[in-house]
Amino acid sequence: MRAAKEDAVAWIASLTAGKARRAGAPALAAACLAACGGPPSAQQPPEPGDQQVARVNGQAIWASDVKREAVAEGLIGSGDPLDTSSVLFHQVLDEVIDTRVLAAEALERHLDRDPLAQRRLAAARDRALEALMVESVVGKAVNARAEDALYKDFLKNRTPSEQVRLRQIVVATEPDAEAVKRELTAGAAFEAVAMERSIDGDSRFKGGDLGEATTDTLPQPIAEAIKGAKIGQVVGPVKVDAGWALLRVDERQPEPAPSLDQVRPQLIQFITYDQVKDLVLQLRSRSKVETLIGPAPDVPGAPTEPASAPANAMNSPPANAAGATTQ
Repeated sequence: MRAAKEDAVAWIASLTAGKARRAGAPALAAACLAACGGPPSAQQPPEPGDQQVARVNGQAIWASDVKREAVAEGLIGSGDPLDTSSVLFHQVLDEVIDTRVLAAEALERHLDRDPLAQRRLAAARDRALEALMVESVVGKAVNARAEDALYKDFLKNRTPSEQVRLRQIVVATEPDAEAVKRELTAGAAFEAVAMERSIDGDSRFKGGDLGEATTDTLPQPIAEAIKGAKIGQVVGPVKVDAGWALLRVDERQPEPAPSLDQVRPQLIQFITYDQVKDLVLQLRSRSKVETLIGPAPDVPGAPTEPASAPANAMNSPPANAAGATTQ
């Protein structure tokens, strides 16, 4: 189920941000809505404390319009501030103005009357309404209590990892590695032997230093080899891509659990997924849906979900800033 839930999380992200961009700029979708349903009340602030920042043909552009475009383009997060005096704000404001004048000219030329244009405008309106529906579900489901409960469940079910610092000596064959190990056992300095004998160009001139890593991100053979090894202990030989490696554990300590703030985006995605999934299933059951084409063909060699995949969504660890997973 892990792959399925990761796909679902990506699906939710596409609902809330990406789908409008795939069909065109989000500001254009807003312009399409205006074209379909008439302009909104142009001079009334759409949000408390909102500020008019420009006008196009007498129609106001509000600070919230600019921020919404910046969020949709992925330039800022939905909760991030966007100062009206910033360079980024003015850049996005120019984009919104460009969209407004282009949309106005399209209406002037009656491009919206073309049947294909009508279909595209209707699709843009559907996407905007879909996003509003998702936002309303998220607003009700995501709260401090739900986040805290899911965070506690995550801490309870996470598999603790370790932070380690390793050194390595890589040689071409297993007999060579055994010979090097005998040298080390006889008292040769690991760092000196690494500089003299290792064939790994990245770590050789650093005395074999591989830097810090977490055990859950190490290649499986290395993670297995150092399991239970004490600080200063040399283990191996271990088969690696470049040959055979001897490893020394220089440091190891339990990796601290990620804070609530660090995993909050993933928690919100998990909470949102279940809410939207249930809503979509409920609405589909009440709707008359007819698929007029056959099912997609099976793709030979497509990956299948392993029987051992965990059922608990929170077993899927959040990604850290480097793109690796944090357990």
